[in-house]
Amino acid sequence: MRQVISTKAAPGAIGPYVQGVTLSNVTGNMIYTSGQIPLDPVSGEIPESIEAQTLRSLQNVQAIVEAAGAQVRNIIKTTVFVSDLNDFAAVNQVYNDFFTEHDAMYPARSCVEVARLPKDVKIEIEAIAAL
Repeated sequence: MRQVISTKAAPGAIGPYVQGVTLSNVTGNMIYTSGQIPLDPVSGEIPESIEAQTLRSLQNVQAIVEAAGAQVRNIIKTTVFVSDLNDFAAVNQVYNDFFTEHDAMYPARSCVEVARLPKDVKIEIEAIAAL
């Protein structure tokens, strides 16, 4: 069974997709988030630095996961899209601090450089979490 996740604590979809979905199947209950750019859901602002953009993207993922009834520690896989792999060390530092702060194990992760992201942001992060 599939259920759409929608929360005002993360930016609304800016295209034909949803913030996230939960899925109940034989492997258990799963949450799949859409990619989250560093758009502040209240102000609509996008921070400048890669560090601030990384944190805001992770906070947006967190909001969706929590709206589905889970926590950061339930995240088992992320995919990180960056517009410049030279930012990799800075992204890793913020990522490390975020998961450490939430007393969570590191999820499996892929990180790839892409040519361009929505609204010309520097990073986008999507996640899979187990309920």
